[in-house]
Amino acid sequence: AGGPAGLQVAIKRGQRAKEAAGSAAKRAQLPLLGATVIGIMAFAGIGLSDDVTGEFLYSLFMVILVSLMLVYIAELLLVYLVHGPWRNPQGWGFPGTRTFPDAAVLPVFFAQHRLHWGLILALAAPLLAWFLVAKTRFGFRVRLFGSAPLAARHAGVSSTRMIWMTLLIGGGLAGLAGVIEASGTIGQLVPIISPGYGFTAIIVAFLGRLNPIGIVAAGLVLALTYLGGEAAQISLGVSDKVARVFQGMLLFFVLGCDTLIHYRIRLVRRAIASALEKS
Repeated sequence: AGGPAGLQVAIKRGQRAKEAAGSAAKRAQLPLLGATVIGIMAFAGIGLSDDVTGEFLYSLFMVILVSLMLVYIAELLLVYLVHGPWRNPQGWGFPGTRTFPDAAVLPVFFAQHRLHWGLILALAAPLLAWFLVAKTRFGFRVRLFGSAPLAARHAGVSSTRMIWMTLLIGGGLAGLAGVIEASGTIGQLVPIISPGYGFTAIIVAFLGRLNPIGIVAAGLVLALTYLGGEAAQISLGVSDKVARVFQGMLLFFVLGCDTLIHYRIRLVRRAIASALEKS
C-alpha cells in the first residue's frame, strides 16, 4: 500500500517542481514578444529636431532606397549570429540558435494545429495603424507631410522628426512580424526566416492603396500567390520564381493603372511640328 502512495507523492512533487521551474523561467526571462513591444515603444519615442539632418536623409540618400538596402545588412547580421555567437552547440553543426523556451513562444489556439496568437497581433496591428493615421494629430501630420512636404514644413512639422518617427515605427512593426514568424512558427532563429515577405510588402502596400485596412485584404491576395506558386511547383513542376514574376507583373499593372487614371496620354508630335512651322 505504501508503494502507490509513495508514487503519488513523488508525482505530485515532480509536478510542483515543474511548475516552479516554469514560473521561475518566466520571471527570469522576459518573453521575446514583450521585449519587442517595449523596443518598439522606445524607438517610437525617439525624435530629432535638426531639420538639416532630415533634408539630408530625404534628398540625398532617398529614404526608401536606404531602408531597402539595410535589409541585406540585417540578413548578413543574422547569418553571422546564427553561425557564430548564437549558434546552438548541440545543433549537429547546423546553423541556428537554441530552441526558444516556452516563455518566448507564442501559444497556439489548438493543440494539434499551428495557428497561434500571431494571427490576433497581425489583425490588431492594421487597426491600430488605421486609428493612428486617421484619428490622431500625429497621423494628420504624417498624411500632410506625405502629400505636401513644403506645406507641412511651413505649418511647423519637423521633417527630421517625421522621417525618423515613421521609419522607426515601420521598422518596429516589421520587427514584430519577424518575431511572430520566428517565435510562432519556427521556434528558433535560422539563417533564412523570410522568403522575401519584406519586398512583397511593397506590393501589398500599393494594392491596399496605402490604407491599413485595405492592406489586410491585399495581404491575403498575395498570400494566395505564395500558396499557389508552391502548389504549381509541386503539381506542374514549374519554377518557384513563377509566383515572383506574377507578383511583379501585378505591381506594374497597378502602377500603370494609377498613371492612366490620373494622367491622359496624348501624342503631341504633330501639334508641336505644326506650331513650329507656323512660328
